[in-house]
Amino acid sequence: MGKVAFVFPGQGSQIVGMAQELSAENAEVRQVIARADEKLGYKLSDLMFNGPQEELTLTYNAQPALLTSSIAILQILKSAGIKADYAAGHSLGEYSALVAAEAIHFEDAVQTVHLRGKFMEEAVPAGIGSMAAVLGLDEQLLKEACEEASTVAGPVQLANLNCPGQIVISGTAEGVAAASEKAKVKGAKRIIPLVVSGPFHSSLMKPAASKLEDTLSSIAINDAAIPVIANVDAKQMVNAADIPVKLVEQLYSPVRWEQSVEKMIDLGVDTFIEIGPGKVLSGLIKKVNRKVTTIPVYDKETLQKAIEHFNEGDPSNA
Repeated sequence: MGKVAFVFPGQGSQIVGMAQELSAENAEVRQVIARADEKLGYKLSDLMFNGPQEELTLTYNAQPALLTSSIAILQILKSAGIKADYAAGHSLGEYSALVAAEAIHFEDAVQTVHLRGKFMEEAVPAGIGSMAAVLGLDEQLLKEACEEASTVAGPVQLANLNCPGQIVISGTAEGVAAASEKAKVKGAKRIIPLVVSGPFHSSLMKPAASKLEDTLSSIAINDAAIPVIANVDAKQMVNAADIPVKLVEQLYSPVRWEQSVEKMIDLGVDTFIEIGPGKVLSGLIKKVNRKVTTIPVYDKETLQKAIEHFNEGDPSNA
């Protein structure tokens, strides 16, 4: 086995019942969730376990819920002796990666992402912004479509470069609509409007970024114990001084996930453990490189598979 990376999902992966099964059986999981409840001052655990989904999906609830679920599962993997050489997270998941790398304390992270969610929701009134996934169009052609649309309809830009043939765009509702039409003309196979509460990773998030910068300046940030591959440039992030700068920039910049995966593979990673609800990142990683091993861990069964994989050195893909 080559090197191992822990990867953490972002917003959209939240689901009612997240971490509930593991919480029922594992004291470490219960402890992490209790710490989140105490820090936030409300029962995040009740939303995670019982919903309703609409309330859990609110940005300021979904972000701490995802981080808490991911870190709770991480604790079990660490107790089982499973370690990583690198970490990365998609958007919100970058905070989970930084907790995993011991750069940010869990309580500070859970409070920060709760506030981050509030700042993001406050930045753009509901209905003003939107996002859409564009399938089957080259990055440069889609960038041109966004630039053309921005001049006539409103700001729109590349937001998530997820994997070959899948890029999300973000901006004003009019800008996204215009860019989508231009993308079709340039050869996009399909446009999928996304159900989101705001135009994430676009210039419209800059008002939230200044507030986030103030929040990050108030918490302790350490050098990362293992390199975290940053969303904004797909480079290794270790130095404590660099971390808040890149987290602020991340809010209004594209998530370079495809490049991040390629970077980790170039660094020798051949096994990716996705820690948190769902297996979206595992699917994206496979589209970047089908030869790597992906191991999503989100419930009792997948946790057991992951532990067995490392105990037995099983070379097969999960």
